[in-house]
Amino acid sequence: MELVLNEEQTMLAESVNSFVKDNSPITRFRKLRDENDPLGYSKELWKQMADLGWTAILFQEEDGGLGLGMAETVIVTEAMGRNLMPEPYLSSIMLAGQALSLGGSPELKEKWLTPIISGDSVLTVAYQEKMMRYHLYRGATKAEKTSGAYRINGEKVQVLDGNGADAIIVSARTSGNDGDAEGLTLFLVPKDTAGLTVIRQSRVDCRNLAIVQLNDVEVPETNIIGEVGKGGELLSRVVDDATVALCGEMLGGMSFAFDRMLGYMKERVQFNVVIGSFQALKHRAARMFMEVELTRSVVMAAARAIDENDPNKEILIATAKARCSDAYVAVTNEAVQILGGIGMTDEEDIGFYMKRARAAEMAFGDAAYHKDRFASLKGY
Repeated sequence: MELVLNEEQTMLAESVNSFVKDNSPITRFRKLRDENDPLGYSKELWKQMADLGWTAILFQEEDGGLGLGMAETVIVTEAMGRNLMPEPYLSSIMLAGQALSLGGSPELKEKWLTPIISGDSVLTVAYQEKMMRYHLYRGATKAEKTSGAYRINGEKVQVLDGNGADAIIVSARTSGNDGDAEGLTLFLVPKDTAGLTVIRQSRVDCRNLAIVQLNDVEVPETNIIGEVGKGGELLSRVVDDATVALCGEMLGGMSFAFDRMLGYMKERVQFNVVIGSFQALKHRAARMFMEVELTRSVVMAAARAIDENDPNKEILIATAKARCSDAYVAVTNEAVQILGGIGMTDEEDIGFYMKRARAAEMAFGDAAYHKDRFASLKGY
């Protein structure tokens, strides 16, 4: 497993980083926050990203994709993470798009996956509920079979980009007991379906989130993704892929935080010398550099393990998320400390990264969850 970029991946990284730098500076994210933008992202910019092929990377050519892999995907998400680019890559591409790609019927793919790849539609997946604590198979949402359809009742929380989504893929129990992988089913629910209510949430990192309430929502059997009762396995795979994509974003964010910290150390003068010459600060910077580089290696390893279907891929995914959760928080904390008083102000951008680190740390399982997962997979 080579943990370096090949020539094509290097060209992709240069292109993506250049586009993000030119079109989505951190000042844009600040403007979206200050204006309390209801979507928190730009549909026009999302369409441009699709036109560049970013949204097609992970999908097979027969579905209109490029047939590439997670190694290329994390290049995109890392660039987005450096500038806190808020477009719905995780929700629409990694969650909903992957679910449709792996389990959607040809009809559903034509109707929904094609516009996802083209950037004309944004979908998401609603699977989290109150008190489930990262357990994918728990939840009170149920779907009862009726004549040619299913009636869904329940409530989902922390739905990424749920506000403004064209459709939402909902997990609901059709059989079995709470907590069982067997018995979960995934349903595609268009936004205008009767009984579907989407309530915008406000979170510390200012990203688009929603509570999704389903009150006697009728969904035809043709809108089932995968097989009835087999949605747990599909959901698990989709969330694992999204976890690695998020790790790429977290790597980009901590890389920016480290660079900002290093730049400040080179320019801030105290006692007539730059503070970067202080031995104690050099040690702290060196430690953060090692945190970032170790994280880069494990994220690349996890992405390549998925692409190669490595038997240890779940172990590497758990390792990557645990490392990213710890490292992103550590690096942003250190950056704020070294920037001193200005680091605590809203005018300094580093605060956005600290807040994003907190939210990303908890998404798809925090460090403690993935360390426990690692231990379980290793048989400890």
